[in-house]
Amino acid sequence: MEVNNRYITITNHIQGSAKESDFELKVVPLRLSVEPGSSAVILKNLWVSIDPYQLNRMKRYSSSQKTVQSAVRIIPGQPIDSPGVARVLVSDDPEFVKDDLVAGFVHWGEYSVVKGGMLRKLDPEIDLPLSYHAGVLGMSGLTAYAGLFEICKAKKGDKVFVSAACGSVGNLVGQYAKLSGCYVVGCAGSRDKVALLKEKLGFDDAFNYKEETDLNSALARYFPDGIDIYFDNVGGEMLEAAVANMNTSGRVAACGTIAEYSEGAKRAAPNMVDVIYKRIKIQGFLAMDHMILHSDFLSTTTDYIHNGKIK
Repeated sequence: MEVNNRYITITNHIQGSAKESDFELKVVPLRLSVEPGSSAVILKNLWVSIDPYQLNRMKRYSSSQKTVQSAVRIIPGQPIDSPGVARVLVSDDPEFVKDDLVAGFVHWGEYSVVKGGMLRKLDPEIDLPLSYHAGVLGMSGLTAYAGLFEICKAKKGDKVFVSAACGSVGNLVGQYAKLSGCYVVGCAGSRDKVALLKEKLGFDDAFNYKEETDLNSALARYFPDGIDIYFDNVGGEMLEAAVANMNTSGRVAACGTIAEYSEGAKRAAPNMVDVIYKRIKIQGFLAMDHMILHSDFLSTTTDYIHNGKIK
């Protein structure tokens, strides 16, 4: 049997911010069969997570492209892969059979052909929408969990600042931190998002960074006793201001640099005297480095969702 597989690709390598014209929809025939011994699995894609870091893969060059497989450069015309959820249609991997629901890297399209070893079978006992496995129970959730608890060692009483706090990672960092007894402030880019953080997600406070003329002064106002943990999703000037307001032995989880992804953007230059004399730890990390936490993360987060403690 053969189907038409529709998928999204880039028309050329992106410079600066992405535009709609940088993308196109392709249609190619796909045979729903696999070669014996190939360990290939054909998937019907159900949900996919579209994440900011993908912009670095779409550039002609980014230093991140040389680090891990999930960050390699995308070639124009090729399918784009991202974390997602899918249903197995055909499998040459004995671990997977037709109609299994799986999570892994799938294409921005209707179908994917992947190696079985790159997939994880979903637990049928988790009675939550499948889309959650591409977000709160997927890589975004694990990133928030690992960054806050493994990298920053959050504990009760810590004062936590989260940038891009309405993002798929940032909102969970704030909620995990509140559940751990921390004081939490987030920043976002609109008044509606600020209201969401404070009124629905339980942040102690939040501000619209676009309305602040001096980020250093803003953070000093929201953290009069200093910042213990900064979960950094943006880099740039926000990282500089956060470091300037951090306490001794402060911890920074360097998760993303959204403010720096576009060409010509200002690169962060934190005061290294502060980093040294305050003994601040700044650590970059990837969720895939912390898969050992996955079982604890999944059970803890599932319980929180079922009990209404995480939105």
